[in-house]
Amino acid sequence: MAYADQSMSSRRVVAIGIVALLHAVIGYAFVTGLAYNVVKKVAQDLKTFDVEEEPPPPEELPPPPPPEQKVEPPPVLAPPPIVSVPNPTPPPVATVREAPPPIFTPAAPTAPPPPPKPSVASAAKPRGNPMTWVTTEDYPSRALREEREGVTAVAFEITTDGRIENCRVTSSSGSPDLDDATCRNLTRRGRYTPAKDDAGNPLQSSDTRRVRWQMPKN
Repeated sequence: MAYADQSMSSRRVVAIGIVALLHAVIGYAFVTGLAYNVVKKVAQDLKTFDVEEEPPPPEELPPPPPPEQKVEPPPVLAPPPIVSVPNPTPPPVATVREAPPPIFTPAAPTAPPPPPKPSVASAAKPRGNPMTWVTTEDYPSRALREEREGVTAVAFEITTDGRIENCRVTSSSGSPDLDDATCRNLTRRGRYTPAKDDAGNPLQSSDTRRVRWQMPKN
């Protein structure tokens, strides 16, 4: 931009100098008495005079970019050779011969054990009719007069010979004389077949009994 202004100023100075020169020539022509044609000719020359402007300098182009450097591709490396490794030879398989199954000789059947002897164990059983062991004939006289009645429950032991002993009252009739008569007559009259074990031996056992005391009917 500064260069273009400087060129325009130079052209103006030249034009002003030319105009001043023409004025001096015209003045001189008037002074010297030049003919009118000279003045007219100069005026026509002034009309046709054209000051040519100097062409602007060419624009400076940007410097060209540096040439691209070729990037060489990396060298292609050949893959390592494939080394084939032979498969290991499996060890030989030994053939195992199966042993023949053992032969079992069945043993002779054993004789079955003898059947057990039948058990002869048994409980004690009364001999005869227990209802006759204590009767109304055994009523105590005083209880008979007073017409007392009741039920006496007793328990006792049975010996190995079938006798009754250790009689005791487990439930009273309410009359001690009736209870005493119950144990006394059972011990005197009661007889049992004694209990036996598996071998048939007599055993001591126990039993219970209930006696109802009731007034005799005439």
